Amino acid sequence: MDAESVTAEATRPLRRPVLVQRWHDLAFVHWAVDPRVVAPMLPPGTRPDVLDGRTYVGLIAFRLVGLGLLSGPALPYLGTFCETNVRLYSVDTTGRRAVVFRSLDASRLLFVVAAQASLRLPYRWSRMRLRRDGDLLTYTSRRRWPGPRGASSQLSVRVGATIGEPSPMEHFLTARWGLHTRAYGRTLHLPTTHPRWPLHRAELVALDDDLVSAAGLPAPGSAPVSVLYSPGVPVRFGRPAVVR
Repeated sequence: MDAESVTAEATRPLRRPVLVQRWHDLAFVHWAVDPRVVAPMLPPGTRPDVLDGRTYVGLIAFRLVGLGLLSGPALPYLGTFCETNVRLYSVDTTGRRAVVFRSLDASRLLFVVAAQASLRLPYRWSRMRLRRDGDLLTYTSRRRWPGPRGASSQLSVRVGATIGEPSPMEHFLTARWGLHTRAYGRTLHLPTTHPRWPLHRAELVALDDDLVSAAGLPAPGSAPVSVLYSPGVPVRFGRPAVVR
């Protein structure tokens, strides 16, 4: 996907958003993986999205801010929390490129229960924290419920220079305008829209993670192929559509 089509897809308006929120202080850490390994983990009607024959496992940590229903105001307290997700990359029968979440750890129990019930998303309730010391950010997570209890992650990145023009891999890993999920016997595509990511280079300073393996994926055996940071974007979610 070229930069022009990425920008057009990113800015396509949603007439009636079902959720609005902002994503702040995101760390993107990725490892390459054989598509055959992850294909059985994707919902029916989707397949691994690949770049040069490879697909990727992502560990993404950030702070979700200002969650609101429809176009309404942010929910007090419940609308701001830390999240860390493990995700794969998918494309469906109509060519929509998206992400598939293997797990999403969040620090608000009510939100976790609501997301599990409504879209069957694999949210987990965890004790979480984001600390910032200058250009060094540290994200910590320890799972409470459901299991595996105690699965944890500690990730530290140092923010570097702004990326003027992302590489093809950086486009592939971040230019995602929806998610695929399996709920109530159907595969759904949930569209999202937001401005194009402001991206920075980042250095992985430390990583001690159980979440990737707890999500049923092979534990990374090598250094990540990509580490990025973004200060964040405002996000709008549309209504889900059935993948046929």
